[in-house]
Amino acid sequence: MLSIDSSVFIQIVNFLILLFLLNIILYRPIRKVLSQRNREMNVLAHGAADLEAKGLEYSRSLEENLASARKLGFREREGLRGEGLEMEKKMYQEATASAGSKMEEARKRMEMRAGEIRTTLEKEIGIFSQELAEKILGRRLQ
Repeated sequence: MLSIDSSVFIQIVNFLILLFLLNIILYRPIRKVLSQRNREMNVLAHGAADLEAKGLEYSRSLEENLASARKLGFREREGLRGEGLEMEKKMYQEATASAGSKMEEARKRMEMRAGEIRTTLEKEIGIFSQELAEKILGRRLQ
């Protein structure tokens, strides 16, 4: 049968101290790293959304430029039909090349930034895991 004596209270105090120490040593740093990662991922997500919005804006601009070029080509159709078609083709290619290069440049910047963040996080996780292992084992790791 169980009996309540002073050792139960000692065990409760021991448990609370252990819980407090684990919170300081283990749980807070992990939560900090996770919250930092979430903030950076949110920043990247917002950046991606901004780039997508800019891409849609460039697409709309491209469509508007294409529509205006077509109208111009149809007006000058009788006397300058061949020249109008060449001008339209040239404008379309320039707008497509410009939009494509801007999208590619933005994609490269985003991938480079994501790579930098990934390597930074990988370095921090390695350091943190080594420190955590040292604290748990109570000795330095080689």
